[in-house]
Amino acid sequence: MENQKFTLTQEGLEKLQNELSRLINTDRPQVIEDLGAARAQGDLSENADYDAARSRQAEVEGRIQQIENILANSTVVESSTNNDIVSLGCTVTILDQSENAQYVYKLVGTIEAKPLEGSISTTCPLGEAILGKGVGDVCVVKTEPPYNVEILKIKIGD
Repeated sequence: MENQKFTLTQEGLEKLQNELSRLINTDRPQVIEDLGAARAQGDLSENADYDAARSRQAEVEGRIQQIENILANSTVVESSTNNDIVSLGCTVTILDQSENAQYVYKLVGTIEAKPLEGSISTTCPLGEAILGKGVGDVCVVKTEPPYNVEILKIKIGD
């Protein structure tokens, strides 16, 4: 992940900053306290509490490094104010023509994407297909097999 460039929405940036603050100010001190309590129990070779605290410490420190790297290598892209074009940060309602079903997705950077929660990356096949298009456009999603989606609505903001 080092030296990789990331694109974030303002909302994504704020979420990462909040998570980093929580990890540094709440989780890290708690892990240090847990380690101290486990050490006080004596023999560390068979101490499950100590092993769990060390594992949690590794998770917390790893995530802190990951977020710091993301923030150091990120570009925040302002959401468009144009409801006519699909862009980063907008919410799009599409019609999947292969299923005749409507779906709503928010377009975000790769770090923020959570498809099961309705946010997709602009670099996934669907995101790439609809990015820069407008209402009424039918786009081919280049997957195997390919399928068509029609853009029904574009909404800026939440």
